[in-house]
Amino acid sequence: MLELDAITIATPERVLIRRLSARVGAGEVLVVMGESGSGKSSLLAMLAGTLPASLIASGGIRLDGRDIGELPTAQRRVGILFQDDLLFPHMSVLDNLLFAIHDGVRAQRVAQAEAALRSADLAGHGTRWPATLSGGQRARVAVLRALLAQPQALLLDEPFSRLDAALRQRFRAFVFERIREQGIPALLVTHDPQDVPAGAQLIELASEPDDA
Repeated sequence: MLELDAITIATPERVLIRRLSARVGAGEVLVVMGESGSGKSSLLAMLAGTLPASLIASGGIRLDGRDIGELPTAQRRVGILFQDDLLFPHMSVLDNLLFAIHDGVRAQRVAQAEAALRSADLAGHGTRWPATLSGGQRARVAVLRALLAQPQALLLDEPFSRLDAALRQRFRAFVFERIREQGIPALLVTHDPQDVPAGAQLIELASEPDDA
């Protein structure tokens, strides 16, 4: 479970988010919506441990009972997907996936990566370069890489926004199915109401005009 307790984020001039609290269980999705400047990206950065020093933040972050608010990014066990797939262009698809798997001898790691590719209808694509894949294929590889790292929570920073409508619908279903299957709490930031999965919690952030 991912627990947010009275999260407040502010610039020296104004409050972006005021005392946000939420609980996201295993396999559940919390959707955060809001206009530009409402603090969505800052919330993700705080959870990932990359919040700029220029912002002031308070509140608690717990993941499976662990207080992760003061931990460095690498120790938080939080995965993140961005608008861009961010695959390493100089690595094959297989090597991109192996980058996320740290335990086991190479043969075991390769078997795990190839099983992930089969689960995404990408069997046989391990030897290809990211540049030779379609946008939807690259997006699926990016999801697989994030999940193979075995995160305890997943942050989704508008990962569907650059896909066309038909592909976007299929990719949403792919992502949400894997979140449910692996029992990972997820937080999705989006501008599109169609990205909100059935039964998801929804929080709409509103910009505050001053620091009162």
